[in-house]
Amino acid sequence: MASTEHYYTKFEEGHFYHIYNRTVDKKPMFKNEGNYEFFLKQYDHYLSPVLDTYAYCLLINHFHLLVRISPDLTTFRKLSNLTTDKTTHDIVSHQFRRFFQSYAMAFNKQQERIGTLFQTPFKRALVDNDEYLTYLVYYIHANPQLHGLIDNFKEWTWSSYARILIDKPSKLKKQEVLDWFNNKDSYTQFHSEIQKISGHEKYILDDE
Repeated sequence: MASTEHYYTKFEEGHFYHIYNRTVDKKPMFKNEGNYEFFLKQYDHYLSPVLDTYAYCLLINHFHLLVRISPDLTTFRKLSNLTTDKTTHDIVSHQFRRFFQSYAMAFNKQQERIGTLFQTPFKRALVDNDEYLTYLVYYIHANPQLHGLIDNFKEWTWSSYARILIDKPSKLKKQEVLDWFNNKDSYTQFHSEIQKISGHEKYILDDE
């Protein structure tokens, strides 16, 4: 289960967070490739203005994100005509709610489904040290294999693992992630070797 504090953690400008959530009934939130693509499209539309994304993984009935809240939301506040009493947490949480609602409405209509799709509140954990950050990149990418969905997580389509290695413009913070590992070779080696290293288990969540 998620740690209790992961339901109440407050968003602050410039901080890193692990965001994760699943469907209310643990049934699929993705039924076809178009669903995955639409999820990422809506995510970009609603969340990119207030945060940067460093890693992600979309699974059948849940997802994981590593994000950093924008260090300055002044421009977003002005463009959105927000009052000064709206905190960073209020703004980011509101954008996530809009995103979840947008995806759920479209998914329900397509699948002839009625009712809530995502668990609430969604989970978020503050990432407060470099070691945690590094292992979390691996954990997010390895999730499909950890859940037995695929034999090799590097082959999972809906993850940022391979996309980080592609030299193509993207809003995904590829270079910053590679810089944490020094270079592409170290990045791939770490992902291959991590399961042999003791101590990383303390960062692994029971997200069932």
